[in-house]
Amino acid sequence: MTDEQTGVQLRVDRIDDPIEHLVRGEIEVDGRMPYSSNATFLVHVVHDGLSHPAIYKPTRGERPLWDFEPGLHRREVAAYRLSEAIGVHVVPPTVLRDGPLGEGSVQWFVLADHREHYFTIYENHPQLHDDLRRIALLDLIANNTDRKSGHCLLVPPTSGDDDVANDDGAVWAIDNGLCFAAEFKLRTVIWEFGGEPVPEGLLDAIAPLCDRVPLDVAALLSDDEVEAISERARRVVTGREFPTDPSGRRYPWPLV
Repeated sequence: MTDEQTGVQLRVDRIDDPIEHLVRGEIEVDGRMPYSSNATFLVHVVHDGLSHPAIYKPTRGERPLWDFEPGLHRREVAAYRLSEAIGVHVVPPTVLRDGPLGEGSVQWFVLADHREHYFTIYENHPQLHDDLRRIALLDLIANNTDRKSGHCLLVPPTSGDDDVANDDGAVWAIDNGLCFAAEFKLRTVIWEFGGEPVPEGLLDAIAPLCDRVPLDVAALLSDDEVEAISERARRVVTGREFPTDPSGRRYPWPLV
């Protein structure tokens, strides 16, 4: 299989424990991903003779931002851990570790149909709307400032990647580094569910955040950012609806 964006031949072995594989494997850099504002590398992680592609984002490759401290890779990891903690499971396995260019995030490479993105998924795959709702909820709690349409990846049910696919396919959320600011500044393309009630199961899942953010998430963020997670969770649990955007301005650019 060849990656469409880089032309790199992908070796994809079946891995039983993606997290252990990402943590313990040797990172082999294949090349830089195109169109990324920060240094982002396609790599293969090799462990016990098995290999799987991943995305490596070292902090050394970040461009300075006025509204985020250096270390966006830690926010990538925090987004995965938060997704797991609240049971939405929409961020590919992501770990914090050293690599060829120093500390960074290493994220499981999703074998997606790159012709699809949020707008096409919403329009053509109604059976996956619950996946999109889960992403919308995660983005709301994590205060994602950059949820572009192209950050939603569709894994078709016929992909053959048993680690991420299911009978209806699946949608995965990538590029989660611009999250967790203490000041509320949600920017996303996912507004179609605005005004809908948040499903009870999701409300129950985020309710514990009102009192305590999991330590493995909090350890990656500042104290005020951790408190802001709890405050946003309280607002969702109290309001019980997905938000709307009356201003029409809470969109990232470019949209895709």
